[in-house]
Amino acid sequence: MALPEHDVADLGLAQAGVRRVEWAERAMPVLGRIRERFAEERPLEGVRVSACMHVTAETANLLRALRAGGADIALAASNPLSTQDDTAAALVAEYGVSVHARAGMDEDAYDRNLLTVLEHRPHLLFDDGCDLVNIAHTERPDLIAEAAGGCEQTTTGVIRLRGMSAEGALKLPMVAVNDTATKRMFDNRYGTGQSTIDGILRATNAMLAGRTFVVAGFGYCGRGLAERARGMGARVVVTEVDPVKALDAAMQGYTVLPMDEAAPVGDVIVTVTGNRDVVRPEHLAALKDGAVLANSGHFDVEIDLDALEAMAVEVRRGVRPEADEYVLADGRRVVLLAEGRLVNLGAAEGHPAAVMDMSFSGQALTAAWIAAEGASLAAGVHEVPGGIDTEVARLELEALGVRTDALTPEQEEYLRSWRA
Repeated sequence: MALPEHDVADLGLAQAGVRRVEWAERAMPVLGRIRERFAEERPLEGVRVSACMHVTAETANLLRALRAGGADIALAASNPLSTQDDTAAALVAEYGVSVHARAGMDEDAYDRNLLTVLEHRPHLLFDDGCDLVNIAHTERPDLIAEAAGGCEQTTTGVIRLRGMSAEGALKLPMVAVNDTATKRMFDNRYGTGQSTIDGILRATNAMLAGRTFVVAGFGYCGRGLAERARGMGARVVVTEVDPVKALDAAMQGYTVLPMDEAAPVGDVIVTVTGNRDVVRPEHLAALKDGAVLANSGHFDVEIDLDALEAMAVEVRRGVRPEADEYVLADGRRVVLLAEGRLVNLGAAEGHPAAVMDMSFSGQALTAAWIAAEGASLAAGVHEVPGGIDTEVARLELEALGVRTDALTPEQEEYLRSWRA
């Protein structure tokens, strides 16, 4: 059988990739059920999908479900540090996906791969940060007419899509799969919290107990990270621009400070905002010796990396795996993890498969819904239908063996009636 078009590091890694994918599959029972359903119903028959996603074993299991439903898929990496070369090889050689991704590729290769997967002339776009949608609109607008819509699975990407929509620049319906209750709860909160700590520990082997751990941003990701850091015994400081979120953090017992005051006391500082320039030159100048900087908020713009480079008199690359040490003029050392990219994927393996089971199950069901309903949707950002989120939660509870109560007819009537 001819292999799909591809650009991967080494097809000889395919069997190692299969073992990795099958290991993740064990912790993804809901997606497995959806794959079985898709194989029977074929809701994506003949649908071409172009995707920009992390090339990991968990993503591979999502793509297997889409393939079972009939989809024809071309995949580019959304982060060069997160690409698992063995998974990429397995997707091509064993699972029939066109993959264009290599670990450690540069920015030119990243952009080139996005354009390559767009040549697939997609009916659906799967995005992780809005780069694929952005480049489709700016460099290949001729492809928009064929697309029924797409999915965006990150907070950063949804923010960018809403900006495009507000300016009238978004020409197709995009569904914010990031904004479902199950995604925010499991993926953003529990997944980001655990996997970010995992990345920091792998990269530094540092003790967190008794250290001051600064969390920049107290959205769902920041809350999960703060909880996990406190659970490791760290003193947690939160920085935030939203008064409501800052109040929430204070009421949960965290110290809330502006970054000007948090930077000088932080042993570990992690950005999880989805914005840029969260750690700026004035903050870098105030860091204590040995401070660790990491980002778990998507793009590598949350920490001012150009300023850090300019301030350094020496840069020691790879003092540990995915840890670079910047020596400042006064001798202070600042340790940057994963090049300022997502530390949970650059220095670890991202969210546990059990977390991605829920996120990707919702994404698979949403893809089938868009394929069926996309023609009736207006250009813009759309919410995932509530029934999909409920179905994913129900399937997950079944997989966990958890039972719930059900409303009696009298209770349902009571909730409907205003006369009672």
